[in-house]
Amino acid sequence: MWEIWLPLLGGLVLLIAGGELLVRGAVQIATGLGVSPLVIGLTLVGFGTSTPELVTSVQAALMNSPGIAYGNIVGSSIANILLIGGVAALISPMVIASVALKRDGAVMVGVAIAFSLIAFAMPLGRIVGAVFVAALVAYVYLAFRACRPIGAA
Repeated sequence: MWEIWLPLLGGLVLLIAGGELLVRGAVQIATGLGVSPLVIGLTLVGFGTSTPELVTSVQAALMNSPGIAYGNIVGSSIANILLIGGVAALISPMVIASVALKRDGAVMVGVAIAFSLIAFAMPLGRIVGAVFVAALVAYVYLAFRACRPIGAA
């Protein structure tokens, strides 16, 4: 029985410690770069916490198991929005009066709708994947550019 619970509890402890370090590091980077914590959360923290999903989906694609990749994408998105957003709001109200939040929230909804429509209409092949990755790069560039301090190069 301990061969199951010990690694599980150890992994949970490491996950909590890693999350704490990730948030502290992200706040320091945001402060050092003069970028808003919201943009750092959207990019650095978002990428850091999405890495396990990326690895899972890539492994599923390599093993010719697209259902695992789709399930991972959809399940992760639902958990991020409803579970993580809900629990965080239960702990402390999340009030951010920001144009960036409205912009990025609209992008999130738009991307979810676009993904749903495209996934329903056609298989996600290399071209669609390349378009998605290019759109992500453009979004991150524009988010950083829109939120950089005035006078920054």
